Amino acid sequence: MATADQREQRERPDTGTDGPPTDLYAFAVRLRRMNGEINRLVQGFAGDHGLHATDIQALAAIMDADEPMTPSGLRRHLGLTSGAVTACVDRLERAGHIRRVRESADRRVVHLHYEPDARASARSYFRPLAEATEAARSRFDEQELAVVVRFLEALNDELSAARPNGG
Repeated sequence: MATADQREQRERPDTGTDGPPTDLYAFAVRLRRMNGEINRLVQGFAGDHGLHATDIQALAAIMDADEPMTPSGLRRHLGLTSGAVTACVDRLERAGHIRRVRESADRRVVHLHYEPDARASARSYFRPLAEATEAARSRFDEQELAVVVRFLEALNDELSAARPNGG
């Protein structure tokens, strides 16, 4: 069975350049493949922990937030209703992944914190992803990696602003 790269080579005319193609199609194929591989790991983690895919997105948002995440911030980040966020936070808290903390002078403000033991468990589960990333990174010099990071930042900025044609 041919890989995506092999199929792409057969479907594309020779451009006369060395190295892989860098057009939109080449990026789309590789991003879909990467997304599929990451989703495979995420779905495995979710299944092993009795969570939904949205719960994993919530955990990532809580972990990556620059300041303590609130339920309303999580709602905006995930684009969910307040009821759906409450159900998600309830599942994550019951499963021991997060805890709600009222640490503000305003007792109505709730911050969501990733539990250290749960974070360690996730870190262990996703170690193969970290190792694969480090192995791939080792093939590039710092200048090349800086370009990759700039590209990923720009792509994420564009994706966060993108809306489906119907909405």
